[in-house]
Amino acid sequence: MSKIVGRKSEIAELNKLYNSDRAEFVVVYGRRRVGKTFLIKQTLKNRFTFQHTGVSPVDQEDDKNRMKTQLESFYYSLLSHGLEGYKQPKTWMEAFFLLQQLLIKLDKGERMLIFIDELPWMDTPRSGFLSAFESFWNGWCNGRDNIMLVVCGSATSWIHGKFFKNKGGLYGRITANIKVCPFTLKECEEYFENENIDISRYDIVQSHMVFGGIPYYLSYFEKGLSLEKNVDKILFGPHPRLKDEFNRLFNAIFTNAADCKKIIRLLAKKHCGYTREEISEATGLSLGGGLSDTLKALEESDFIIRYNPYGMPKNIEKYKLIDNFCLFWDKYVEPSQKEADFMSDNMTSDILKSWKGVAFEEVCWQHVPQIKRALEVGGVKSSTSIWNVHGDNDKEGVQIDLIIKRNDNVVNLCEMKFSSAEYSISKDEDLRLRKRINMLKDTLLKKQTVHLTMITTYGLCQNKYSGIVQKSLTIDDLFE
Repeated sequence: MSKIVGRKSEIAELNKLYNSDRAEFVVVYGRRRVGKTFLIKQTLKNRFTFQHTGVSPVDQEDDKNRMKTQLESFYYSLLSHGLEGYKQPKTWMEAFFLLQQLLIKLDKGERMLIFIDELPWMDTPRSGFLSAFESFWNGWCNGRDNIMLVVCGSATSWIHGKFFKNKGGLYGRITANIKVCPFTLKECEEYFENENIDISRYDIVQSHMVFGGIPYYLSYFEKGLSLEKNVDKILFGPHPRLKDEFNRLFNAIFTNAADCKKIIRLLAKKHCGYTREEISEATGLSLGGGLSDTLKALEESDFIIRYNPYGMPKNIEKYKLIDNFCLFWDKYVEPSQKEADFMSDNMTSDILKSWKGVAFEEVCWQHVPQIKRALEVGGVKSSTSIWNVHGDNDKEGVQIDLIIKRNDNVVNLCEMKFSSAEYSISKDEDLRLRKRINMLKDTLLKKQTVHLTMITTYGLCQNKYSGIVQKSLTIDDLFE
C-alpha cells in the first residue's frame, strides 16, 4: 500500500488514543472516498484484533433481506478472526454477544483494537442494531481499559445524529472524533509527487476543480498522461473508471438519495446558492422538516454549506454547493459522458470557460486559511461571505464571490480569475471594480476600508490599471 500523504494530526491522534491507558471509543468520519479507511488501516496496521466492514446498500436491492445480509457478513468476519462453536446470529444483540466471546478468547491483557468500517450501513430499518451496539459498548467495552473501538462511516449525517447528538445510551460516550477532509492543493501536490506523477501546479488546481481533492479519485491518475487524458479516462468514454459514481455516491450515503440529488443539481446552477424557500419552490420538495433534515444531512456530509449573505439580516441564510466533483459531474459528465475525449477536445474552448471561473472560485473558498496567511492576517478574527445584489431600474446589481470582513477594520474584496497567463485588468474592468469598491464602502462604517484583492493563477500584468489592486495573490499562495 502507498504511504499516507498529509493527515499528520489525524495519525498522531490515532496513535495517542491507541497508547492510552483507558477504554477508547473513536469515531472517524468524512465524505465518502476521502480516505478514512486507508488512514485507519495504514496508521494502525498489524494491530487489529477484529475488523469488519458493513455491506454497501447500493448492491442490496431487497430491503427485507438487508439485515440478514449484514448479520451474515458480520458472522463471517467473526469466523475469520477465530470464532468457533457458534451458529450464525439472528439478532444484533446475539451478534455482539458473539463478538464479546471472541474478544474474551483473544484477550492477552494487551491493547485490543476493534475496527468496524461503514457502521451506518449496518443499521438497517427495524434491525435493533443501535440498541445492541450501545449495549456492547456500555455493558462490555467501557469497563475494559485495554479496549479501543474505532468506528468509521461515510454517512456523516447518521454519525452526527446517532453519535454526536445522541441523547440515549451513547450520550457522552465517544472519547474522540476525527474528521477526515479532502486534500488541500498542497496535499494533492504531495500525493502526485509520492506517486511519481509529474504535473504542474496549474494542472493540480484544475484537477482540484474537477475532483475536489478526493484521494480515491486521484488514485486513478496514471503517470505519463496529461491532465486532460486522465480526466477523460476517469470520467468519459464508453468505459470510464467512475461510470456511475454520482449515483453510487448518494445512494450509499442517503436513504432519500433522489431528493439529495435534486438539491445538488439545483445548487449547481447558481454559485451564490439559494434560500431554503427557493430550494423548496424549485425542487418541489415540501417546505417542512423533511427538507430541513435533508439540507442538514448534505451540509454535515460536506456537499453544501449554509451561509449568511453579506448585508442581509442574520436570519436570512443561503445554501451553496461546495463539492467540486458534483459541480463538474452535473455540468459536463452527465450530459457528455459518452464522448471519449471530451476534456481533451474542449480544454481550451469556450465550453469550459464559464465552469473554470466558477470552479476556481470554489477552490479559493476551500483555501481561505491559505489566503488569510498570504494576506498576513491569519491570526485576525474574520468572517467570509458572498455579496449578491439584484439590479433594477434605479441601481446596478453586484456580485462579489468572496468577501473577508476582518476585525482590524479592513474588508478584502476578493476577485478570483483563472487564466493561462498573467491577468490583465482592462479599462472597462477597472471601471467595474471601482464601482464595486464604492458600493461595498457604502455598506461599511467610516473607520473601515476596502482592499481589492486579486487571486489569479500567475499574477497581475502590470499596466495603468493594476494600481487599484491592494494585494495580488497567485495559486502558489494557495499551496502554502
